[in-house]
Amino acid sequence: MRQIFLDTETTGLNAEAGDRIVEIGCIELDHRRPTGRRLHHYVNPQRTSHPDAVRVHGITDAFLADKPLFATIAEELRAFVAGAEVIIHNAAFDLAFLEAEFARAGLGRFVAETAGITDSLLMAREMFPGKGNSLDALCRRLEVDNSGRELHGALLDAGLLAEVYLRMTRGQDSLVIDAAEPSAGVRHHAGADLSAYALPVLHATAAELAEHAAMLADIDQSSGGKAVWRAASAPEAMA
Repeated sequence: MRQIFLDTETTGLNAEAGDRIVEIGCIELDHRRPTGRRLHHYVNPQRTSHPDAVRVHGITDAFLADKPLFATIAEELRAFVAGAEVIIHNAAFDLAFLEAEFARAGLGRFVAETAGITDSLLMAREMFPGKGNSLDALCRRLEVDNSGRELHGALLDAGLLAEVYLRMTRGQDSLVIDAAEPSAGVRHHAGADLSAYALPVLHATAAELAEHAAMLADIDQSSGGKAVWRAASAPEAMA
């Protein structure tokens, strides 16, 4: 599955009041692996940015004066996201601006060009209820290096979001292995004698077991006691 991680910077907070996009950054992953394809543009919003917005992203009106209009880069963006799942942190905010810009460019709806929108903020709130779930907070919690993020930047934030998303969704999509459909790249040698090979068994240390137990307890607490392994190990479940 092709996924696009997208972020924008804007002149202010209110797309309905006429605030505009000043920067857009996108990074592509295919089957959870970076493809190296990215899209990044600064955009002339044809209006001044709010001072609070400039303090966040550092993009001045003077810097944007000679940059292309959104309508100039809209077709490239549409082609880049076409048919892909688009992941955005706090998607409602960015989508309000993207839909407004697409409408101005006469391109219909942005969402209609995609295979769907995933809001990573909503995902994080389900996984970590009651905790801070900003991109910075998730980077700290999931040990994603964001030391270079002194100011917000669309391409930088899209890259951080991709790393955060992969860590939030690590694990297999399915634990079922269909024997009738061998994995690509795996060779099967009928009749091979493997008796001469001794596979080492590495046992966890006491410290590793304690760390694992602490992690499970933290997950159990974050889920409000809904961890399935707790239910499975309960006395009534063992009867």
